[in-house]
Amino acid sequence: MEAAALSSLSSPFLSSPHSHSRINRTLTFPSRPSRRTPTLPSIRATITRAKKEEVIAAVKVQLENCYLIAGIRYEGLTVKQLQAVRKALPDSAKLMVAKNTLVGKAIEGTQFEALKPCLNGMNAYLFVHSEEIPEALKPYRTIQKDEKFDERNDYVGAVFEGKFYGPDEFKALETMPSRAEIYAKLLGTLQMPAISLVGTLQAPARNLLLVLQAYVKKLEAEQEAAPAS
Repeated sequence: MEAAALSSLSSPFLSSPHSHSRINRTLTFPSRPSRRTPTLPSIRATITRAKKEEVIAAVKVQLENCYLIAGIRYEGLTVKQLQAVRKALPDSAKLMVAKNTLVGKAIEGTQFEALKPCLNGMNAYLFVHSEEIPEALKPYRTIQKDEKFDERNDYVGAVFEGKFYGPDEFKALETMPSRAEIYAKLLGTLQMPAISLVGTLQAPARNLLLVLQAYVKKLEAEQEAAPAS
């Protein structure tokens, strides 16, 4: 009888084939919805933005008193070759490697915005802070020839006095007379007959300005020499 009693007590829970599933269902609790902590901007992203702003600011510094910007395709060049170009440049020129998008942001609203057609590919940018344009362009040409650079490693464009110069127009920039040559020529013009001077006055305004500057310097030199005599 005791065995029958035990059998009758255990059968509803232990003997039924569905007893385990009923127990499991009884012990199953609904899962709580996960609470995700709001993510903050990563430190790396913040540093990246700061670095971009730093580069844009550096380019804007180079734009101050800048006469010409030229792009150079440096894809395939080594660090050593770029360093050689930097060392060969005159003090009035600066070579900078920067992303095209950042250079584009820096030149917006300036006369150098005309450079945008060549803001693509792997470019280094040459900033010239002097009217001696050929002197600044020549070092790269020399190294380009000596090192036998690939044809693609050439000037991709430049802006001078607000005008864009493509690769096929660089000869005009590279053959510009130096300031000393211009002054010598204009001083010689002042000593020519009046008809030659009239021809000079009919030249573009830039030439006329250079004539006047040369004449003023000549007068200043004469005034300085007068007390000594």
